[in-house]
Amino acid sequence: MSRPAVLRSLQTIVPDTLLEQSAVRDIFAQQPDLGRLAQRIVTASFNGSGIDTRHTVIEELALTGESESPVFFDSATGRLLAPGTKVRNDLYVAEATRLFVTAAQRSLESDPDIQASDVTHVITVSCTGFHAPGPEYEIVRALGLSDSVQRYHLGFMGCYASMPALRAASQFCAADPDAVVLIVSVELCTLHLRSSEDPDTIVATSLFADGAAAGIVTARSLPSPVRGLQLDRFHTAIAPEGEKDMAWTIGDTGFEMILSTAVPQIIGEAIIGALRPLYVQEHDMSMAFEEGTIGERVQHWAIHPGGRSILDRIQERMHLSDTQLRPAREVLRQNGNMSSATILFVLKRILEEEGAQRGDRVAAMAFGPGLTAESALMTVEAPRDDDA
Repeated sequence: MSRPAVLRSLQTIVPDTLLEQSAVRDIFAQQPDLGRLAQRIVTASFNGSGIDTRHTVIEELALTGESESPVFFDSATGRLLAPGTKVRNDLYVAEATRLFVTAAQRSLESDPDIQASDVTHVITVSCTGFHAPGPEYEIVRALGLSDSVQRYHLGFMGCYASMPALRAASQFCAADPDAVVLIVSVELCTLHLRSSEDPDTIVATSLFADGAAAGIVTARSLPSPVRGLQLDRFHTAIAPEGEKDMAWTIGDTGFEMILSTAVPQIIGEAIIGALRPLYVQEHDMSMAFEEGTIGERVQHWAIHPGGRSILDRIQERMHLSDTQLRPAREVLRQNGNMSSATILFVLKRILEEEGAQRGDRVAAMAFGPGLTAESALMTVEAPRDDDA
């Protein structure tokens, strides 16, 4: 019987430009084209977001000085500008390529047993820009990987996309026990933020941020014990009634997010059905799920923090403790919603900052357009000394 695939060497990166949520709120609320109702929605959305800080690749938003030729923000007038989609995508190509390569390199460098020459597959994930040859090609060339490395890019799927990337990596490892899959997600959501009176756009503006994450998935038996996550099983569920409530399209002045206020309720109603299939293979876990005590059997919950209200609804529906939701809430507070990269930030925090012990179970879940819910059950792997 083949060994299960393990996610290891998780690394995360955020851009240098820090956004204070209160300062960004004031900029968006003070735009001269906003009516009084929209101004109140901006204030309420930003204040209720659960976010303190975010990061962006747009240096003009650093608010540290005037730009001679502003593109996104004119600090002299306080006006948010509206560059076209090409301008936004050109910046994506430059900044995302750098982050893809850097995150991939850091993941490889942090692994004691895996070298660049070991990589057999590269999976990249992003929904905030496009170019070809794409990021998976750039990683192969920049890191000196073999030209024969199998390359895949999951594009424009939205916030849940790192989950099918992990599932695909697990499947590659099941087919080839020697496979080493490098997964990299980069999202530059702030490139598409804009001033608007539309409530859905305002909500998106209050949440989204930039970030990158990378990890290695392999089923190889390796000599050095490291902290990681055994990928036990995955499940996909769709709540079609939410198809129009969460969507991601391309407009003339950037990509356009639809994120309605109905999303938390829809997720709350769908979450039981979305998670149930993960537990049917283990009798004790299945019984606990049906009895509503699964929060006692699964120690850690990696929930994509699409927004504070989503986390609130999930915590209530699944009877989870504040401690179990802390990883998601802290990632949201410090970094905002970085689309597909966010769930990898949450998993990394669970491994490194939440006292995860060898054998602990982790339930992961992320949401996106469709309305799609991708979920997974994982088990913590760690050096045996960590049990002490």
